[in-house]
Amino acid sequence: MTVVPAALAGWLATKLPAGAEPTVTLHSGIDANGMSSETLVFDASWREDGEQRTAEYVARVVPSADDIPVLESYALQDQYDTMRIIGESSDVPVPRVGFMEPTGDVLGAPFFLMDRLVGVVPPDVMPYNFGGNWLFDASPEDQRRLQDSTVKALAGLHAIPAAGETFAFLDPKHPGATALQRNLARTRAWYEFAVRDLERSPLIDRALSWLESTLPRTAEAVLTWGDARLGNVMYVDFEPVGVLDWEMASIGPRELDLSWLIFAHRVFESMTTRFGLPGMPDFMREEDLVARYVELTGAPIGDLLWYHVHSAVNWGILFMRTGARAIHFGEAERPDDIEELMHHRPLFESLLDSLEVAAP
Repeated sequence: MTVVPAALAGWLATKLPAGAEPTVTLHSGIDANGMSSETLVFDASWREDGEQRTAEYVARVVPSADDIPVLESYALQDQYDTMRIIGESSDVPVPRVGFMEPTGDVLGAPFFLMDRLVGVVPPDVMPYNFGGNWLFDASPEDQRRLQDSTVKALAGLHAIPAAGETFAFLDPKHPGATALQRNLARTRAWYEFAVRDLERSPLIDRALSWLESTLPRTAEAVLTWGDARLGNVMYVDFEPVGVLDWEMASIGPRELDLSWLIFAHRVFESMTTRFGLPGMPDFMREEDLVARYVELTGAPIGDLLWYHVHSAVNWGILFMRTGARAIHFGEAERPDDIEELMHHRPLFESLLDSLEVAAP
């Protein structure tokens, strides 16, 4: 990391006015909640118009292919443009994006800068509902305020007009007559990528077969965040000040995001059950989230079961990839049963058993 500040400073010198002579102080390497792009946190100082200036930045860096990345590809320009357009088109708080370095010549991988925000993020490791953190210890009123304000941010994203055209670059480059079909095809492609380093999951194979045979008929296409969970939001006083992480953004029905927000908490709750912890069973309940969302948007939300199965599949793939990374870096041993990597396995199994989904 000793060469990174010098490399960033040299690159910034080409972006700032002549004679700026920037210096960079690096604070940290990888965001504790991040599971995909590498995150560099740093301060930059330079001279401009005869004055000393300082800015606080976060750099999102594409991970190396040698490090078993979570996703197969990282469309950095798409992430950058998504955040820029959201900032210009809505009141949803996203960090302001700055300079882009698309070549990889500076740090060995492409990256872009965004303003560093001040706030707190519900932890993923260990999950916030395990206890011993600011959200778990908050009053029920503050927890409900955070819950409702998060749904409001999600509703704001979905309200950006003409999303199919404005964010056309996010439409999955996969076959399908509708955006939902293309999203499901993207999920299958992600799974096929994941099994290259592991092996197939009977649970995911069963679920994908069911999803493909019961695909809802919907032509709706809003901007979908893709990774709508509390660990990707920064808060101040239990209100969002930053909606983060846009690697999985897409175009599709709003239920994709709504289910992901609900199911992410359900995954963490299933983990507390395994460890005999009390969890947060009265927080992020489906009926409360849906009611608040409908109140804000007026959009009819029907049965989310199909979308929950889709979320379960994506969580399974995510756990396969993070598990493969842990194995690669010597942090875990490869299990005999690859589904042992899935921390939500009992939840996934019970969901499929309730559908009586047969093996393909």
